[in-house]
Amino acid sequence: MNVPIYIVQNIYTLIMLLNIFLAITVIFLERRNASSAWAWVMVLLFIPVLGFIMYLILGQKVRKRKLNKLLGDNQRIIEDTMEKQRLQLLERRLLPESSEIADYQDMMYMNLTTSFALYTTHNAVEIFTNGNQKFDALIADIEAAERHIHLEYYIVRDDDLGRRLAAALAKKAKQGVEVRFLYDHIGSSSLPRRFFQEIREAGGLEAAFFPSRIPYLNLKINYRNHRKLAVIDGKVGYIGGFNIGDEYLGLNAHFGEWRDTHLKVTGAAVLQMQAQFLMDWNLASAGRVELDQSYFPVPDEIQSRIGMQLVASGPDTDYQEIKNAYIKMISSAKNTICLQTPYFVPDESLMTTLRIAALSGVKVSIMLPSKPDHFFVYWATHSYLGELLASGVRVYLYERGFLHAKTLVVDGKVASVGTANLDIRSFKLNFEMNAFIYDRETSSRLEALFREDVKSSRQLTAEDYAKRPLFNRFKESISRLLSPIL
Repeated sequence: MNVPIYIVQNIYTLIMLLNIFLAITVIFLERRNASSAWAWVMVLLFIPVLGFIMYLILGQKVRKRKLNKLLGDNQRIIEDTMEKQRLQLLERRLLPESSEIADYQDMMYMNLTTSFALYTTHNAVEIFTNGNQKFDALIADIEAAERHIHLEYYIVRDDDLGRRLAAALAKKAKQGVEVRFLYDHIGSSSLPRRFFQEIREAGGLEAAFFPSRIPYLNLKINYRNHRKLAVIDGKVGYIGGFNIGDEYLGLNAHFGEWRDTHLKVTGAAVLQMQAQFLMDWNLASAGRVELDQSYFPVPDEIQSRIGMQLVASGPDTDYQEIKNAYIKMISSAKNTICLQTPYFVPDESLMTTLRIAALSGVKVSIMLPSKPDHFFVYWATHSYLGELLASGVRVYLYERGFLHAKTLVVDGKVASVGTANLDIRSFKLNFEMNAFIYDRETSSRLEALFREDVKSSRQLTAEDYAKRPLFNRFKESISRLLSPIL
């Protein structure tokens, strides 16, 4: 049956008018972020109607949360401590002027006032770059737990590592230890419900972060919980890049060796990890946890005096706290900046800060993986490298497996290790947490690891970059346009 041409024309006109209306709606909704608005308008232009459905899935907003949402009886104590530190930092009295890290008190102040990140000392840090060593240590600490075990991971696999961890948790739950396991519903979308059966039968609990009400279909692609935290008895904490899966042990044939960075922390900083876990748990679970002192024990006396702040950020907060802390760190550099990230999709503010540092004579070195795991993100990453190379930034492509570390070290004195990638998604759309470390010894160790990784990397020069194939440039250009929404 032939459809009259005027009907086709009317349908086409209706679709175009609808698309214009939807584009205006997106511009209004994204008016505070011009780059994001233009990216979405481009999607609407090339994918009429369907593009707006994509926006509804990927462009949702979340409501802001308040600090006192879960603090309960501890609120007064925390607020008093924060106010005391705020005044000390404002008057530069928290650290002696002779301290090597005294110059970072303004950064500590910013983290405290925007992210409620208390500065703590008397912390000890152990660095893991190998998945086997990290999970051996974590499971050993789980087996030694006496009161509670809290785990929070973005990706959890039902494989050998996942089942090994689940068995250890079930065993402790049978012994009467409180076990809570929080996982992201999108990151762990392939995880079957039976994975937690043994843990549940033993008395443990699990919760999915922002799950879908429709089986096998989750429209909340954005605003995922990308944190990787473990807290045992409120005394030992883990934070970093390793998720739970065999590939993180280097057992995936495509990726090969997995190079990541994770920290084991003991001391007062663990209590901030604990508070973050409990807030996330209560946001995701119907079984609300009432905060009491048993979750916040007095830290054991330890000889190490590593200063730390645990900075959380996400779409539910007023600032891009981790990004701002990165910018503050980079701006403070006098000699060296060493940055490792699997994904590099910065906004203009971060690009400008890196370029200014390099143009000012600071030795800026960035290390990225040489192989892709996300097509558009990989090519968007490469689209930014020309500007950095032109400014004098050294770019290294890690070739010994896959680089997944999220590490920043400045002048060998201050460092950050955590869950946030250096991209717009981590800074704006995901729930993240990073440890900011104010300690020369720990920072120097992280810098030494970077230097060792250089030996397994290929340096990308401006000449190499200029010779890249035309098709690569095309892929970079398309991916760059989409970078605000990747």
